[in-house]
Amino acid sequence: MTMRCWLRAVGQDEWVDGERVKRVILVDDLRSFIDGRNAEVARTSAAGLALLQARRDVRIDELWLDHDLGEDDTIWPVVEVLEHAAFEGRPLDIGAIYIHSANPSGAARMAQALRRWGYPVHLASGSAAVGYVSA
Repeated sequence: MTMRCWLRAVGQDEWVDGERVKRVILVDDLRSFIDGRNAEVARTSAAGLALLQARRDVRIDELWLDHDLGEDDTIWPVVEVLEHAAFEGRPLDIGAIYIHSANPSGAARMAQALRRWGYPVHLASGSAAVGYVSA
C-alpha cells in the first residue's frame, strides 16, 4: 500500500490519501498532548497569534487554550484577535475551542468572551489530554 501525502502552502489544508488531516492548535507554555496527537504548538501568545494568522483561511478543528503562558504573558492577545475577527463578521472557522487552563477565573472569562461571539467553547480544565511530557 502506497501512502501519499500532500502538504499545500502555509494556510492550506493538508491531505493524506485524499482525506483532510485534522488541524489542531495548542497554545500552552509548558504542556503538550499526552497521547502525542499531531498538533501545532505555540508556547507564547505571539506564537499563537502567528499560527492563527497563518491558518486564517482554513478550518481549525480544535483550538486548545491555556490562560497563563509564563512570566507576564497570557492568552488575552489571542482572545482579542478572535473577538475582533468575529466583530468584523469574519470569525475564524474553528470546530471547537477547549480551554484547559488551571486558572479558574481566567478560564471563565475566556469562555464568556469567546461564547459572546459565537465560538464553540468547552471548558476542559483538568483534561487528561494535556499534561507535562518529558522530552
